[in-house]
Amino acid sequence: MTTPALVRDLMTVGVPTCKHDSPAKDIAHFLLEHHMEAMCVLDAEGHGIGVVGEQELVAAYGRDNPDELKAEDIMTEGVPELNPDLPLTVAAQMMKDKGIRIAYMLHNSAGIIYPAAFISYRHILRHIAAKDESDLKDLGLAAERKSPLEQFIERRDEARRRAGMK
Repeated sequence: MTTPALVRDLMTVGVPTCKHDSPAKDIAHFLLEHHMEAMCVLDAEGHGIGVVGEQELVAAYGRDNPDELKAEDIMTEGVPELNPDLPLTVAAQMMKDKGIRIAYMLHNSAGIIYPAAFISYRHILRHIAAKDESDLKDLGLAAERKSPLEQFIERRDEARRRAGMK
């Protein structure tokens, strides 16, 4: 197997995000349902301002009025960033040294800085466990993805299904 050499070879394009006022309970539900480790928190303008993940949710567990907790109440401020051109070994060491399990590639569009892709310990574990390139074909900047229109239609249809519409 050819070893991916750079972060960009393993990262996932498209980042789960939530609004700063999203209920913590909804975030926990999303992470469990989608087998994700964390979500980026966006402010009202769409800038990435923090991260809510398993660690933050567990740390908030047992607080008074857990149903009232919002993303901004429990998030870790700031969005940990890694350059997609970093060698994977360097990125893994930086993540370990900084105590972060997930890092993001940020994008600036019209002055809004938001997370566009991410890499996590799970990506690195998948790389370690991969038998060959086909085990990783869904990862990296070169991965095949659905078009934005296809993604929109899927999300729309899923929302209609959940709402009991056809």
